[in-house]
Parts: sequence; C-alpha cells; structure tokens
Amino acid sequence: MPTIGREERASVDFDSYNLDPAIYDEMFLPDGTPREHCRELYNTLLGLTVEEVSTMQERVTRSFSNEGISFKVYGEDQEEERIIPVDCLPRIVSAEDWSLLERGLAQRLKTLNLFLEDVYNDARIIRDGVIPEDVVTECPHYRRELKGFSAPQGAWAVICGTDVVRTNDGFHILEDNLRVPSGMSYMIANRKAIKATMRRLFRTSRVYGVERYGETLLTTLRELAPEGVTYPAIALLTPGVYNSAFYEHMFLAHELGAELVEGRDLLVEGGYVYMRTSQGLRRVDIIYRRVDDDFLDPLVFRQDSMLGVPGLLDVYKRGNVTLANAPGTGVADDKSVYAYVPDMMRYYLGEEPLISNVETYLCRRPRDLEYTLDNMQDLVVKRVGESGGYGMIVGPHATPEERADYAVQLRANPADFISQPVLSLSRSPCLVDGHFEPRHVDLRPFVLQGQVNRVVTGAFCRVALRRGSLVVNSSQGGGGKDVWVLEG
Repeated sequence: MPTIGREERASVDFDSYNLDPAIYDEMFLPDGTPREHCRELYNTLLGLTVEEVSTMQERVTRSFSNEGISFKVYGEDQEEERIIPVDCLPRIVSAEDWSLLERGLAQRLKTLNLFLEDVYNDARIIRDGVIPEDVVTECPHYRRELKGFSAPQGAWAVICGTDVVRTNDGFHILEDNLRVPSGMSYMIANRKAIKATMRRLFRTSRVYGVERYGETLLTTLRELAPEGVTYPAIALLTPGVYNSAFYEHMFLAHELGAELVEGRDLLVEGGYVYMRTSQGLRRVDIIYRRVDDDFLDPLVFRQDSMLGVPGLLDVYKRGNVTLANAPGTGVADDKSVYAYVPDMMRYYLGEEPLISNVETYLCRRPRDLEYTLDNMQDLVVKRVGESGGYGMIVGPHATPEERADYAVQLRANPADFISQPVLSLSRSPCLVDGHFEPRHVDLRPFVLQGQVNRVVTGAFCRVALRRGSLVVNSSQGGGGKDVWVLEG
C-alpha cells in the first residue's frame, strides 16, 4: 500500500498495510484512501503513538479478562476455557450499508418464520414443488412432534443471528442461526470495552447504541406471552456452568431480569410450568431456552437428558408457556434448506432477496456431488448439521491427504454435505504486534420477531485473527470487534 502522506514519527501509521484489489477492505478504498465513513477513525488513529494504541488494546483485553468473558473450546481429549480475543479497532458500517442490511435481514426472518409455520402445518411449499419433501422431513432438526402446531404470533424463531459476509460483489448471507443463536453478550461487551477507550471519537461519530438490547428482547418476549398473561414471569433455561456460552446465559438473564434456571429447577404440574423457589412454586410463562432440542424434554426427545424438563413440550403445545426459540426451528437453518431460502422469499412474499445467498452445491444431488469431488481444492465443504466451524474443510487450505480423507466421508453420505466457493471475505484493520494488519471478518446482526420485527442496530463482528485464515469462529481461533453503525 502506498505511503499515506504523514511525517515520520513514533505514531502509528498504515504505511505497510497491505491492500489486495481482489479483497474488499472495510476501511480503505483500493487506492489506499480511507472510506468516507471511516475517515474520522483513520485521522484519530494517525494522531496516536504506538504506545497509546497498544495501551488501548491492553485495556480492552483486560476488560474482557476482568469480566470473565470466556468460551469453551472442546478438543478430542479435553476442554479449554479461553478469554475471547477482541481487537481494539471498531468496524464501522455506514448508514447506507446498514439500511440494506436491516431491510434484507427483516425480509429473511419473516420468510423463515413463514416457512416454519408452513412445513409444520399445510406444507404448501412442499406440495407446490418449491422444495423437495425429503430435504425437509429427513433433516435431523425437523421435529414431527410439532406437526399441526402454530407458534405464538407465528414467531417460531424469536431470535435470529444471521452471519453476513461482504466481498467486492456486495453482502451475502452465509448462514442463519435459529436454534440457540449466541453472540449478543459479546456484541454488548465489545461496545462497553471499546467505548471506554475511544470516548471522544464515539461521541462525535453518532453511533447507534446497542446497550438497550436487553430491553428490546424483553419487549419482544412479552409480546409472545401466553394468552391472558399481562405480566409474564420469564426464565432463561441453561444447560449449566459447563456450557461453552454460560457467560452469555448469565449476562442475558441479568439484562432481562429473568431467573437463570437449569432443568432441575423447573417442573410441570397441571398443564403449567413452575419454578422451584424458597417461597414455593412460581409459575413460569416464558422460557428463553439455551438448551438444544434433543435435551429439552426427556419424555419426547432424548430420554437420558438431565438438562430438560419432563412434560415441557406438552405445556408448550397447550399454549401455557412460550418457548423462544421454538423446538424444530433448526429445520430452517439447515445448510441444505439454506439453498432454497431465495425461492421461499419468492413463494411466500413475492419478492426477490435483498441480500443474496452464497452459491451452494447440494451434495445430495449427483451432479453437485460430482462437481464437489472434482473441485474440492477450490471449495469449502460443510456438514449440513454442524456449526461453530466444526465438520468443514476449506479446500485451498487443506492438504491433498486431508481432502482425500474428507472425500471418503462425502461419498459415504452425500446428503450430509454441501459445498460453496471459497469467498474472499472482506478484511478490516486489526492491531497485531504493535502495527495494523488486515484480517478477514464477518458480521452477525441480531433480528427479533415478536408482534413486529426488530433489527438490533449493531452486531457481533467476528475476526479470523490468524493471518490468511478465513475461519472466524472463536472455537477455531477467531476473535471479535465492536461494530459502529452510523446514524444517517
């Protein structure tokens, strides 16, 4: 990158920051000029010394450490708890870009909820040949136990975390997270940490707040309370302290003013759910559940589950408790079903997608399987039911032996896999060893569906901190950034 005219001194600079015209940079135009909405951040950074920027990073890291903002990584032999790495430079999103994201994400969640309501009832979309029946009914997250059920207000997915990436061709939806989406607490923690180190710039930049996310979520949940309940009692159901996202469960329970409970704290009696308290049983009207479907109710799903509540699904189907998100929502974020979402939008809304999917090959199709096997060195291949960066292979970064081993699994059960081209994810500046380097990023905004649709004006930006890596998941060495959405 050419020198961006400034005097040589002990201040930070971007003189050695590498730009690649094939990769969209979130801060710079291809000629090295800062984008208009990033100019104030750029000028602020140029006025700081290396020591001042390093101190900023240390404060941010210390903030996460002091708050205990961690996650668990599960390996073959052990689990390890780590503090989430967070970069001190915010990613800035212009008002124009955010307007597109907001409209596109609202369109998408509306579509997915219509799809869920349909496939568990009339299944018109299958009958009309828009999506093959086996793609839906053979999905491991499709729950036949919910056939004939309608979610309150049609909100099967109350909370959605959709992963968005950007290339030189624009924004693309990478995947939808509808089962137990995570990352909201990291979005707010990133803001708290970064805002404390850049107070003046934050004030002058006219950044939308994210700190009231808890209030927004609470309003959404209350809109879905069982009929006749004016002041619903809310509980957050957690698998417990050993869960990888337990910090977030504690954080969100506090934000909502909800009780943080485990399955053993709840019981079903007389068609209702109650919470055990020191004053006796207290009825629970809404459960924000962070327990996977399989473990939610041992009378219906896994009988050996110690995490759920026996009889909970029956109470839900009676309408006496609201579950967010509803069991069975996972069929809508399955990676095979993902390929049909644009068709769903045309079918249910009569609209074209505002944000496109990534081109996807379904290995259940013989032609797509053959293409995937022949071009694995150029593709990302994923298991349809996995998340967190597990169960996938990035062809260009894998050895021939790794690709050959993966191909054996692919041939054995093609329906378990999809493939996609390797995208040149956009990059954003990060502080690395005292200087700025570009790193690949994605964006996870959060969309809520109650009586109305609400898009939170912020997001969790995930960063692939390893040089050259495209994998942004924290479980795979990724970190986070604050996201500043600018007012128009």
